[in-house]
Formats: sequence, structure tokens, C-alpha cells
Amino acid sequence: MSRCLGERAIDHVVLERGLVANSWRRERWDSLRLLTPNWQSRLPGFGYEGNNPDGYRTMPEVIAFIERYAKVIDAPIRTGTKVNSVRQDDAGYVVEADRGTWRCRSVVLATGACNIPSVPDVAEAVPSAIETVTSIDYRNPDQLQAGGVLVVGASATGLQLANEIHRSGRPVTLAVGEHIRAPRVYRGKDIQWWMDAAGILDERYDAIDDINRARRVPSLQLVGSDRRTTLDLNALNAIGVRLVGRFAGLRGSTALFSGGLRNLCALSDLKMNRLLKAVDEWASQNDLDRHLEPPSRLPPTEVDVEPPLQMDLLAVGIRSIVWATGYRPDYSWLHVPVLDRKGQIRHDGGVGATPGLYVMGLQFLRRRKSALIDGAGDDACDLANHLLRYLNGAGATG
Repeated sequence: MSRCLGERAIDHVVLERGLVANSWRRERWDSLRLLTPNWQSRLPGFGYEGNNPDGYRTMPEVIAFIERYAKVIDAPIRTGTKVNSVRQDDAGYVVEADRGTWRCRSVVLATGACNIPSVPDVAEAVPSAIETVTSIDYRNPDQLQAGGVLVVGASATGLQLANEIHRSGRPVTLAVGEHIRAPRVYRGKDIQWWMDAAGILDERYDAIDDINRARRVPSLQLVGSDRRTTLDLNALNAIGVRLVGRFAGLRGSTALFSGGLRNLCALSDLKMNRLLKAVDEWASQNDLDRHLEPPSRLPPTEVDVEPPLQMDLLAVGIRSIVWATGYRPDYSWLHVPVLDRKGQIRHDGGVGATPGLYVMGLQFLRRRKSALIDGAGDDACDLANHLLRYLNGAGATG
């Protein structure tokens, strides 16, 4: 957004609570890699410059990439500046931070959607003998107690943590909720290549029948690795991770699980195969079949005929619970009437419900790829154009 505002000669400042790429430095586990290939890290006027376009960046590499971009565009960043309050006044907005106060006609909220772990209320009832950690605080298996681990959540984060923790020698049980299965590589190409080339990632928010539902869809079950491995429930099952249904509650030390595991997995397989069918049709329409591997499908997800509906965690040796149950934004500092009853910002493709307020970095903000690094540039360009018209008094919408 800073790059796009600068191109339009819009005076601005970027306030950052820590260092550049702060969340990548402080809120990610040690072994994490980007789920998108290196070539897909495309920002306005900037992209991947190495010799491994199909690799996946480590966290230090992500930090270095973002740091370099900030320097290349000469962004007017004030680091170490924590915003405590944003409110309206007659001229626009007042932004109060621990290092000063800014008055402006427009504000762009680029704090993202992953500020606070979304943990079920029942977490407070976990017995004291079992430690709990969220995915935002997890760094590596060594911080966990010896003994079994219950990982709750089976999207990309949950799968990766379950895999890493189990391979550390701690037996893992994975509580599986709604998820979307996907092969890492399909017909010789990364699944992200297919979604990019076929235009799936560019689908717009205003062309989707139920955008609220689309914005709640879990992330694809993907992992970035040198071997371009597909990580799914079958892969975890093969190394001994125990699969149970969605975490439904606690009675003392007994965890309760939903009986819908088989249905959830069947639905996930169905969605994956629909995606692959769309990819195959696009490849045929564009005369690519003769250059590619033939179409194929992964085996169905294997699930026990009768997975357990309850489990005494202490009795089976579980000593840690890792909550990989997603995140929610933190708008405790936002004192502008734009939040709905669920605490989410009311916006139309990133254009806030109050004039001059914009938001970046949310799931499916303007395009299916909005929450990816690759989606930020297109969204920023659109919103910067709208912002410029607003400052010029055009009262633009959409």
C-alpha cells in the first residue's frame, strides 16, 4: 500500500509496532516455510530474484524479502511505534501512538486477521496437569512436555505441527474439523501454479454468491518443503498420528469428539476433486494436456470405521494440547463505528463503512488471493485508486 500511495503522490506514514516484518519475526514457529512457491511472492515492482523459483521461503528468508522491499521502495516507516487508538474527528482521523499523534484524512488498517489465537472457551477447563499452547506461541517440540500431544485443528497449521511434533517422538492425536485437502504438486506443477494460471486466485469478492462463507473457508492443507511433499491426513495416518473428530468439549479430563469425522473427510475429498476437475478442464481448454502428466486423483482419506467419540486425556498419556484453531483480528484500539456484532470490520472489498477508512490483508478481501503476499499488490492498487478519488472529493464507491 505504501508503494501504491507513493506512486500517486499521496503523503503518508507507515506505523509499525515492532520491526519491519514483525509478525514473521515473533509469531511463527521455527520450521515454518511459506506455503506458496518463491515465484509467487510478487509485490508491486518487486519479486523473487533467486535461482530456486519453485522452493519455499524459510522465515528468515521471508523477513529478509520484506525488509529489502521496504528499503527498495523507501517506505516512510516508523518502527517501534505502537498504535493505541484510532478515532474520528471533524477533519478525518486521529491516530494516537506511544511515540506521537497523527491527524489524517484517511487511514489504512493493515494489521491483518491473525492477531489473536481463536481458542474455544472450553480451553479454560483443561486440567492443570495438561499444558496448553497456541500456534502463535508454539516454536518447536522441545517446548512441550514429554508425553502425548493433542493437536486441535487440521488445516495447514494443524497438519504441519502434528507432523513435526509426532516426528519428535511425542505421540500425537489430531482432532480434525473442517479442512480442504490438496496435492502439493499436480500433473507436474505446484497446485498454486494451477490456481494462479487458471485464474482461480483472481476471482473477485463481488462475483461470489456467498462471500461471507468464502471468507471463512479454511486454508488448503499444504506444506512448503524441499521435496514438495503432499501433507494430508493419509500422510499423518501413515506415520502413526491418531485421527479423531472435531474437538467438541471436555468433561473433567475426558475430551469429547464429534462423530462426523468420516463425513468431513469425504467432503474434503469431494472439494479437492472438484478443484482438480476444474484444473483438468482448464488445461484441456488451453491445449496443455500433451505437455503435462495425465490427470490423477489421490486415494480417499482413510478414517477408522468407528473413531473414538471421547478420550480420557490423562489416562492415554496426553500432557499437552496445541490449539491450531485459527486466529481473529484485534481491534481493541479501533474506536470507529465500523465493527459488526462479531467484531469484524464492515467493509466492501476493503473500503470501510466510514469514509476514508480502508483495510488490507483480510481473507478474500477483494480476491481469493488477498491473504497471500501475492494478493497484496493488486488489492493495494485498487484501494489506493479509491483512496485517491476520496481525497479528491469524488466520493467513489466499490
